[in-house]
Amino acid sequence: MALGWLLWGAALLLGLHVLMELSAAVNFVVRVGFYYLLCIVGSVLTVPVCLLVNGGRTVKNMRRVPEPSGGRIIKAVVKTFKYFFGLRFEVKGLENFEVEGPAIIVSNHQSTLDMMGLMEVLPDDCVQVAKKELMYTGTVGLLIYLGGVIFINRKSTSSAKMVMAEVAKTMVTDNVKVWVYPEGTRNCTGDFLPFKKGAFHLAVQAQVPVIPVVYSSFTTFYNPKKSLFTSGKIKVEVLPPIETKGLTSDDVADLTDRCFHIMRETLFRLSGRP
Repeated sequence: MALGWLLWGAALLLGLHVLMELSAAVNFVVRVGFYYLLCIVGSVLTVPVCLLVNGGRTVKNMRRVPEPSGGRIIKAVVKTFKYFFGLRFEVKGLENFEVEGPAIIVSNHQSTLDMMGLMEVLPDDCVQVAKKELMYTGTVGLLIYLGGVIFINRKSTSSAKMVMAEVAKTMVTDNVKVWVYPEGTRNCTGDFLPFKKGAFHLAVQAQVPVIPVVYSSFTTFYNPKKSLFTSGKIKVEVLPPIETKGLTSDDVADLTDRCFHIMRETLFRLSGRP
């Protein structure tokens, strides 16, 4: 009986492999499905560790396991995902994270795969801002919650502003960096959407630097419209901090435009586009 099940399993895997080779759509669906499965399994295994080691919701779960073990919890688990998909990261400019005190980190947001790219470069003492809906994604949402992620209701402008005001206080009080996606939603077109100004208002309000992070376009290996999902290389560049000391709310628009153009030029350069 056991041998029969093994043969059926082997035949199923072989058939699936053949379909993936013959059909880009099947390959895409299987690889994306496997990615979500990895997220679920990883969260199921990691949630108890976060609770046991750090006792609940804290940025330490995202960041570092107490000495002498060193290492990281969530970051360590997610960084293994790239090996399943043949993804390689080439990172430059990590020294630009080494600013004294808090900062706002802004980066482009392309797909659900961004989580892998985030964990490649995530500095210590850094929390992310994410849409509230992610909190309700089962064990994955629980893990994100335990990692100290700050959730915003994007459908309520007043609620989002209140949360960002609290973020500004927390950032300075707890001396943490805050990671924001200024496009506000995923965008896998190989270009940027217009930036929302919330992150830049936050930086000016707290008088902390803005650190841009740019990931090269995923479109050469990941494109849902073309059912494309293969292996590939992602270039990541952490750009020099942009100071906001002395700026006021009147300067937010110029600051937003400046970051947009710097990051867009970097995106095209990293992606090999004119």
